[in-house]
Amino acid sequence: MRYLLIDRIIDWKEGQSMRGLKNVALSEDFLEHHFPKNPIMPGVLLLEALAQLAGWLEAASSRFENWFLLEKVERCLFYDFARPGDAVELQVALKSKAGAARSFTGTCTVGGKRRAAAEFSGSVMPLAELEDVDEQRRVFRLLSRTEGEP
Repeated sequence: MRYLLIDRIIDWKEGQSMRGLKNVALSEDFLEHHFPKNPIMPGVLLLEALAQLAGWLEAASSRFENWFLLEKVERCLFYDFARPGDAVELQVALKSKAGAARSFTGTCTVGGKRRAAAEFSGSVMPLAELEDVDEQRRVFRLLSRTEGEP
């Protein structure tokens, strides 16, 4: 199963940073068992959302030639839970770039309060080897509300 965890891209600075939004809905299947009668979004999915946002930053910054793939989590701290009804604001910033290697910092907040913070790294690979590039451009325009742009 594949979880698409970015519901909206709020803004971004090419090659630098991106902010996005994940709306946690009670109907999400991962909440059924995590945990019964006390649904919370698994922390590892918050981390995955940050990695996906880093992927969108890399794609948009490379004119959809590349995508970021998570390889290592250097540090990750969880502060509180994300629950149904929460709008989780995600932010990633490029920390370093060397060839195909990338390092990012990321945070997840709800109502201005931290839920998670992470430092992670990985590498980029050609987006065309993973996904249909035109379809990813279409999804990015939808997420970023930039219908008329490439």
